[in-house]
Amino acid sequence: MNWDIIQGKWKQLKGSAKEKWGELTDDELDVIDGNKDKLAGKLQEKYGWTKNEAEKHIDDHFRDR
Repeated sequence: MNWDIIQGKWKQLKGSAKEKWGELTDDELDVIDGNKDKLAGKLQEKYGWTKNEAEKHIDDHFRDR
């Protein structure tokens, strides 16, 4: 899915992000607000992933949304 579409639908999609990455809080997801770079940074912080790993997880998760 195009990231512009994800940003526009973030309120609907953040539930699936919360389910996938349970360590992210609702407040963090609100701050991320559909911004891919912010999401990648927060996943790096929470899970210890590299930027490339975080972006791959994000792309894989939102590909079929």
